[in-house]
Amino acid sequence: MKVSIVIPCYNERDTIEKVVEAVREAPLQSREIIVVDDCSQDGTQTLLREKVSQMVDRVIYHPVNQGKGAALRSGFAAATGDFIVVQDADLEYSPNDYPVLLEPLISGKADAVIGSRFLGGRPHRVLFFWHMVGNKFLTLLSNMLTNMNLTDVETGYKAFRAPLIKSIH
Repeated sequence: MKVSIVIPCYNERDTIEKVVEAVREAPLQSREIIVVDDCSQDGTQTLLREKVSQMVDRVIYHPVNQGKGAALRSGFAAATGDFIVVQDADLEYSPNDYPVLLEPLISGKADAVIGSRFLGGRPHRVLFFWHMVGNKFLTLLSNMLTNMNLTDVETGYKAFRAPLIKSIH
């Protein structure tokens, strides 16, 4: 079982090396690390070329900024693993949680797993009041439209069966 970790980044010079190191230390037997730079302007690309590219399996550079969705699509298209994990470059989520995130996929209970900053009792980033209100509203709306019971629709922590995500790409 191979896990592809896709790390979209834009202007993450201060954190990209740390997140890649943390992903490399995550408790996984077989992994592939793909970083997608969405035309960073802060020196991230230089750091990726000079140092980080030797630490990962692949770095993809967008020539113009296209947004996080485009960065994810590029990473998904390049992924060769059985499962795909999205890891934001700001280290808001710990790669040590990959086994918990992947368990429902590995056991066949789910095709996609959406993490939550609000469950589990662990410390999490403090959301500003209006961001929290907006997140709760969007989560409620999403739950109503999909008949699901998510707690954090804006989370960046997601894992998928690779064939599923590639089928909608």
